[in-house]
Amino acid sequence: AYFVAVPTSSGTGSECTPFAIITDKETGIKWPLADYALLPNMAIVDADNCMTAPRGLTAASGIDVMTHAIESYVSIMASDYTKGLSERAAKLVFENLPSSFTNGAKDPHAREEMHNASCMAGMAFTNASLGITHSLAHALGGVFRVPHGRANALLMADVVAWNADYHGQCDTDAARKYARLAHLLDLPAATTRQGVASLLVAIQALKDEMSMPAGIRDTGVIAAEFEQRLAEMVGQALRDSCTPTNPRAPDAHALTELYRRAWTGNAVQGH
Repeated sequence: AYFVAVPTSSGTGSECTPFAIITDKETGIKWPLADYALLPNMAIVDADNCMTAPRGLTAASGIDVMTHAIESYVSIMASDYTKGLSERAAKLVFENLPSSFTNGAKDPHAREEMHNASCMAGMAFTNASLGITHSLAHALGGVFRVPHGRANALLMADVVAWNADYHGQCDTDAARKYARLAHLLDLPAATTRQGVASLLVAIQALKDEMSMPAGIRDTGVIAAEFEQRLAEMVGQALRDSCTPTNPRAPDAHALTELYRRAWTGNAVQGH
């Protein structure tokens, strides 16, 4: 048998990764699997297969690409070989996702660039892994059926701010990497703090442009149920395979606070 993968959405990068997700519908747990038996022998990355993707899928999968690019860039396993892929994928997302979302097949170039970005980000995180945005999103999606890309969108900015210690000294290794990425995206980044702020603003602007929900409470999740299952989600996120490679080691308290911030959806504002 010859394993050929043909992606029809521009998001997961699964066509070039050894990863898969299985959702236990009874418990709501999403189990990430990693085995090179799951790595396709060939990937056919043809944008013709995603030209008519609906806006909701384009937005959610596009945000997933952005998250893959940014998280793999600051992962503790990132290397010179993966960072170039992460950087290029991130640039393609910020330059092409808005038009891919708004114009669809009317802008085939944007569609193609997003398809390429998805694959490149997949190559990056296959080797560098990801971080707690994905860990938190896996748990949120499993428990409350929030689509994965949308879950990432709800959590991404708060995780970037926490990893960078944005409300503190903003002098972490992750902060400097975020600032470097902001510079490569042609955003204001004269200082580390300004670079992180610029990236946070850019993430929020991208979400707003695609009318993504502001907070978890805007997705239909009931407040009482959220509180009831919060500790369960935190436990799942701590055990998630993406957590060990996050640039800042979290504990249960930190993950709880990140979920609570994502609940209200108050945008992390840059200064």
